[in-house]
Amino acid sequence: MVPIIFEPLHPDVAPPVRATAHSAGYDLSAYLTGRSVRIFRDGALSERPTEMRAGAAVLVLHAGERALVPLGFRARLPEGIEAQVRPRSGTSLKTDIVIANAPGTIDADYPDEWCVPVRHGGTRELVITHGERIAQMVLARHEVLDFAPGEVKPTTDRNGGFGSTGR
Repeated sequence: MVPIIFEPLHPDVAPPVRATAHSAGYDLSAYLTGRSVRIFRDGALSERPTEMRAGAAVLVLHAGERALVPLGFRARLPEGIEAQVRPRSGTSLKTDIVIANAPGTIDADYPDEWCVPVRHGGTRELVITHGERIAQMVLARHEVLDFAPGEVKPTTDRNGGFGSTGR
């Protein structure tokens, strides 16, 4: 088994972990101490410094804002593996954090700091705290295939719709 190469960008960053031996997903935690975070609102990009509240660094998002929440590390996945970034069940139920493109894909050759694209899906202030588990990643194998020219003919009586049987 080929490991995931993990590079912490700060001394206190640990690799993502699974909560139990049977968990499919690895928890992804926000790394916000001493950072600015990229915020997107109405198509415009800006940088917002984190704030200190109750002794912890936090990111404050307002309704409709999106952010790339940094995780404090880089990683190299083995060839043929992707990391699918997904919501955590509890986080989705208890907060207004929405993973903006779930599931998002991190490719094996992505060289930069891993971030989670989030959107504030509520109406009140959303506070993300340093170290908070905001998403999970599930590893998946994938195939890379070539395309070849040819005619695509129906193989069943399925027709129309958008990938649906219509039933």
